[in-house]
Amino acid sequence: MDRLLLQRHAELCQTLASPVRLEILGLLRDGEQRVGELAAQTGLNQSNISQHLTVLRHKGIVATRREGTNVFYCIANPKIIQACDLIREVLAEQASQHAQLARAARHAPLRRKTA
Repeated sequence: MDRLLLQRHAELCQTLASPVRLEILGLLRDGEQRVGELAAQTGLNQSNISQHLTVLRHKGIVATRREGTNVFYCIANPKIIQACDLIREVLAEQASQHAQLARAARHAPLRRKTA
């Protein structure tokens, strides 16, 4: 693989390694929103949301549209949502497998060591 592509992939993953940013992307999945709307939905202040949006915008994950004094944010490429959904599916499958193993371990009879 091309090292530059690997570097960019790692940077993108690092950008997404924030629960707040993932929450913002989840809120933007259905359409564009303003900072104030995102702040109200997350319970975070506008300054904090703006900082996260700036990081996402610099990495090309979100785009902006200005209408008068309002700035609307949206997902720049819908495939980023597909990627996040796929990762969440993997995590859910792993959690399910771990739960199954834990249940099996609780119900398995203890075995004695044979000498």
